[in-house]
Amino acid sequence: MKLIDRVEELSGLEIYWKKRASQLVVIYGKRRVGKTSLIQAFSQRHPHIYFLADKTTESENLKSLGRAVGKHFEDSILTRNGFKNWYDFFEYLKHRVKTKTVFAIDEFPYLAEGNKAISSVFQKGWDETLSKLPIFLILCGSSIGMMESETLAYHAPLYGRRTAQILVRPFSFLEARNFYPTYDFAKFLEIYSVTGGNPAYLMKLKEAKNLKDALVRFVLKPVELLFEEVEFILKEELREPRQYMSILRAISFGCRKFGEIVNETGIEKSSLHKYLFTLEDLYLIDKEVPVTEKNPEKSRRGLYQITDQFVKFWFNYVYPFKGEIEIGNTLSALTQWTKSFDQIIAANYELAAREILRKHQAKLFAFARVGRWWEGNEEIDLVAVNESTRTILFGEAKWSNKQIGTNIYEDLKRKAAKVQWGGEDRKKRFVLFGKSGFTHDMRKLARLEGVLLFEKDKLI
Repeated sequence: MKLIDRVEELSGLEIYWKKRASQLVVIYGKRRVGKTSLIQAFSQRHPHIYFLADKTTESENLKSLGRAVGKHFEDSILTRNGFKNWYDFFEYLKHRVKTKTVFAIDEFPYLAEGNKAISSVFQKGWDETLSKLPIFLILCGSSIGMMESETLAYHAPLYGRRTAQILVRPFSFLEARNFYPTYDFAKFLEIYSVTGGNPAYLMKLKEAKNLKDALVRFVLKPVELLFEEVEFILKEELREPRQYMSILRAISFGCRKFGEIVNETGIEKSSLHKYLFTLEDLYLIDKEVPVTEKNPEKSRRGLYQITDQFVKFWFNYVYPFKGEIEIGNTLSALTQWTKSFDQIIAANYELAAREILRKHQAKLFAFARVGRWWEGNEEIDLVAVNESTRTILFGEAKWSNKQIGTNIYEDLKRKAAKVQWGGEDRKKRFVLFGKSGFTHDMRKLARLEGVLLFEKDKLI
């Protein structure tokens, strides 16, 4: 896969490459998020050895490792026989690595499955051998939980040895647009509302002639990897995938408050806290609070939401119809998709609007936070704040075929007056985002009152 973007991650790796000391870099992130592509793009610039661990026995992985190392050093005996144990591996590198070399071990958690003490083995190997060599060691993995527990956590044997770590995240909306440079805003927003910023998903759907064709060919088909992708991820990461499935299903169906999730799933409150924290740690959900909250962590007004766009899509249009899809009937899934997909697109337009606002801060003001605000039945799509200047922005994002009129703006000002933040002399700005533009009267009023207007993503 061609590497798109990842400029910051690559430049960070290059900074550490230039250091004289040996390096141990941990790279981790969700499946198919582009970790291997990042490693390969970096490695191609330097002498390197790349090894992909497999879900097999330790002896088989040692043989495969021997083939990778033997090929690099043109050692036919090692290539044929492999390593017998990890001591042989570290000892071999001790005598053969003379010039600075990248050594990348991909899917390190698979080694841990074959040997529960692998982190301790690598701790000893690093302390006694590798740290004294001109080596740039990369340990990479898709199991976020295992990578954190084996390499990053305080109790992990490798804790304190790493010199850097990179969490490879999915691309933001604006970054992901680079995958579809010829698509207009509306067409790409539809794609993003299925794939999110996962590069593998973005590239996969690109093979289809339109979105419906992509869903039929690559998502709503049992033989395709995306059909069971979510279940596979949960089974890889979690000991009790069924409980987590029920929680994600509840959230996707609109149960966003803690109590609502308890009632829907039947999970005990004490257990549910643990499950929700785990899903947050895996970057599958987050707890959203009104952006004006002074202590977000302690707020009792939090609403849970699925942050992984494909997981959200899968629970809405694949999971409820799995049985039918498995026998070749996609009608129910596609019918539901036609009925409700615009709601997901509209919610994602709000998220895209936040990114667009950040790009245009020079025309507004520098803000520390941007998000939503709600109180009772009142809600504002976009609120951004700067505490030091006591400046606040209010905005709405409407994904509708109707033009936005002055009524939307006047209602926004009414709701803004209810937001208790910054005192009576706070400075206020207003912005409106619309799919279909604005009425003549709204444009005229915007010029008079300094309201910023965006049609889709363009400032007008």
